[in-house]
Amino acid sequence: MSAVDYELLSENIWVFFGFVLLISLSGVMTPGPVFAAAVAKGYKDKKAGIKIALGHALVEFPLIALIAFIGFQAGEFFEEPAVGFAIGLIGGSLLVYLGIGMIRSRKTIAEGGQGSIPYGATAAGAITTSANPYFFIWWATVGALLVFNAQWFGPVVVVVFAVVHWSCDLAWYSFTSFTVFKTKHLWTPMVHQVVFGVCGALMLAFGIYFIVGPAYELSSTL
Repeated sequence: MSAVDYELLSENIWVFFGFVLLISLSGVMTPGPVFAAAVAKGYKDKKAGIKIALGHALVEFPLIALIAFIGFQAGEFFEEPAVGFAIGLIGGSLLVYLGIGMIRSRKTIAEGGQGSIPYGATAAGAITTSANPYFFIWWATVGALLVFNAQWFGPVVVVVFAVVHWSCDLAWYSFTSFTVFKTKHLWTPMVHQVVFGVCGALMLAFGIYFIVGPAYELSSTL
């Protein structure tokens, strides 16, 4: 979080929100656990993306408020190796469980069975968000910089920033679930199985990575 970056973002409020949109969209459009949940839930519900974004907000908005209220201490807390390992172990294990379940149920889904994530879309959004340690790392670094610069313009801009950032999540996950719901009739049974197999593998891979990465970082500090 250099002074140069701070000065660049705080020069003009429109420049700041341009950065917010660019950074937010680049982050949300990167495949991850929440995206996989949007695909899985969108298969049954075209509005699942809205619900997943709401679940995501249940974790994200309080975190933004915490960073704005506490400041650098909040960011430093999530950057602690022990904290990262604890979040990675718990969240990664949950994602491994969900990923394996999705892979195992892919054939059932293709035949018109129940969804592979045993939670509602809102809960799935909150769970996959809180299970992702890199979500917290992002907010401890890049996200914290954006929050601090929003504070430069005033408390109202912090609220607007949070809404604008979340709107990118809402737009992308809504588009994802709506597209899946509207195009699923074009998929062959094999495509159905491949899509959900890939989503399951994605969650499984992220889960393992979220456990191994923080564990390696923690071990290197001992």
